Amino acid sequence: MTRVLAINGSARMERGKTDLLLKAFLEGMTDAGAEVELVYASRLKVEPCVGEFHCWNDAPGECFIKDSMQGLYPKLKAADTWVLGTPMYVPLPGDMQNLLNRTCPLIMPKLVTRGGRTRARTRPDVRTRRLALVATSGWWEVGNMGTLVRIAEELAKDLSIEYAGALLRPHAAMMTTAEGPTKRGRRVLEAARAAGRQLETRGRMDPRTLRAVSMPLLSRKEYLEG
Repeated sequence: MTRVLAINGSARMERGKTDLLLKAFLEGMTDAGAEVELVYASRLKVEPCVGEFHCWNDAPGECFIKDSMQGLYPKLKAADTWVLGTPMYVPLPGDMQNLLNRTCPLIMPKLVTRGGRTRARTRPDVRTRRLALVATSGWWEVGNMGTLVRIAEELAKDLSIEYAGALLRPHAAMMTTAEGPTKRGRRVLEAARAAGRQLETRGRMDPRTLRAVSMPLLSRKEYLEG
């Protein structure tokens, strides 16, 4: 059974569109047999990394800052898959950025060169083998979410794990009304569930499914005039 740790970085937590899309994706993974845990970055108390590299030089693998990360580290280590759920800020919500910065103790203090780039890898006690991104944005264009994709890709490469791809939902507010998901919004959520099932059963997500998650819910003209 695959263990999945999902982190929702949205400050809106359960009230946000990121949570709606992320939970649909995780439902698909659960339906396919994965063991899933979801945590909210804004519900944790995570101090910023202070860059002392205590976790590399003085006590490899251990962070001297005692906060919620001490309880999260074992979960991060035990998960086969990390799923990062985040809205598009500039570029990340602060709580999510702090949490990702504090994953440094999971990395071996030894750098290597691969593909002309300096990289690292996770410590031997870290089980994680892949990372997926679930992201939402208020922008109409999916292309405006490229920075989030690059962050996820680079993090996976720096950890020497697989980047499994991204579910990208632009103009995410248009998925729902006060009554709930719209017809097109329901299609997006079903595509997200399908992507979760695909990742768990096949080890990859169908590009057509990912395009369905990102499909326009209204024209650019309607968006700009709305």
